[in-house]
Amino acid sequence: MPTLRTKLIWGNVIVSQLALALFILLLKMLAPELYQEVAPELIVACLLLSGGFAWLLSRWLTRGLSTSLKALEVGLLNIKDNDFSVNIPVTGDSQLKALASLFNESAAVLRRERQYIYQRELLLDKVIQSSPNVMVLLDDRQRIIYANDAARHLFAQGARIEGSMLDELLDGVSEELAGAVNNPKGGLFTLASVEEGGEDETWHLSRGRFLLNGQYHHLILLKQMTRELNRQEVAVWKKVIRIISHELNNSVAPIASMVNSGRKLTEPLDDPKLKLIFDTIEDRTSHLSQFIFNYARFAKLPLPKKSEVDWHKLVTQLAEHFRFSLVGELPRRCGYFDLIQLEQVLLNLLKNAHESGSPEESVSLSVREQGLADGSDGVTIEITDEGSGMSPEVLTQALLPFYSTKQSGTGLGLPLCREIIEAHDGRISLHNREHKGLLVRIWLPYDQAQQLGQASA
Repeated sequence: MPTLRTKLIWGNVIVSQLALALFILLLKMLAPELYQEVAPELIVACLLLSGGFAWLLSRWLTRGLSTSLKALEVGLLNIKDNDFSVNIPVTGDSQLKALASLFNESAAVLRRERQYIYQRELLLDKVIQSSPNVMVLLDDRQRIIYANDAARHLFAQGARIEGSMLDELLDGVSEELAGAVNNPKGGLFTLASVEEGGEDETWHLSRGRFLLNGQYHHLILLKQMTRELNRQEVAVWKKVIRIISHELNNSVAPIASMVNSGRKLTEPLDDPKLKLIFDTIEDRTSHLSQFIFNYARFAKLPLPKKSEVDWHKLVTQLAEHFRFSLVGELPRRCGYFDLIQLEQVLLNLLKNAHESGSPEESVSLSVREQGLADGSDGVTIEITDEGSGMSPEVLTQALLPFYSTKQSGTGLGLPLCREIIEAHDGRISLHNREHKGLLVRIWLPYDQAQQLGQASA
């Protein structure tokens, strides 16, 4: 197909030939004598010379147009291929320069918009991939076209699941999870723990259907609700404890004051029975005050004041109170936690281990670095003993407030430990050992800034 430049050149040649032919025709009509004197060979030569001159002149005049159009064509082809980095030279006459400048400005705008959209997509993908919520996007044939890291870990232990059919994926998961995903209504459901003594997990599933690029897609969202429900439950207990503590304090204080006054008034009588009565009342009010104090401490637990702590320092402080065997080497990296609160947790767990009937030399403590499946970096602390362990019923309730198997227990020791650990964004679990005794496992995360510094090093 002839180019625009070719058409212009041949158009100019034809016009020049027509103009010369018209001139010759007018010469023949208006001055026939002069026309007769001109030789035919001269007329043909003039036609050829004018045509050649018009052709050369047209090529010279349109050379800039050809270059500009070729550059514009290349630039548009690059944009068609999603390459917005091209710039065309600003050459030629004023109109061609204006056209080239407009193209370059448009390409620059497209580059900026594409970079902006790309950065937004990266940010959105980072947020989705880092989210603890499980996200799975399906097409209308139930084929998985997108899934985040949380979905891969829940359904396939971290393996890639994009491209799989949903039914095939659910064949390899538990019946509870498969039933929840296949339920069109969604809602709350429970997954049993795979570990002995582990807490059952409560999840919430929601789904939606929407139109994307002319095709229907399905979005499945699963959110872990266990910790949130536990926090709400603990918050209710704390509110009840504060109310009861307030009312008991209002009653105990006057009773203690009246006992003191009554003791002074009856001193002259020197009656052993009255002294026994006052001693008993004073002892019970003192016990009740201590009881209120313990519960109030659980209800008013302050937020942890985290800082870097050397593990050797912590272990040395623990060894001053209880005897235990240290298993393995301590991490070189400092921990990041509230020293007072974590020391309180470990002292309580060591105390329980010694009271379990285990020999002192069988109580052990270990600290090791361990990451989670979701990529979180942290430390695992384990305390083991060779006591009597716990029954399955006790294992599932031991971390709940007010539950105790001890005759004089308040039921707040382990719940307080759990509250402190979860305030550090950590986890605590209880497990019966294979042969004898109990294992308490704690996981604490490293500080995010600390992790970034370690990664850059």
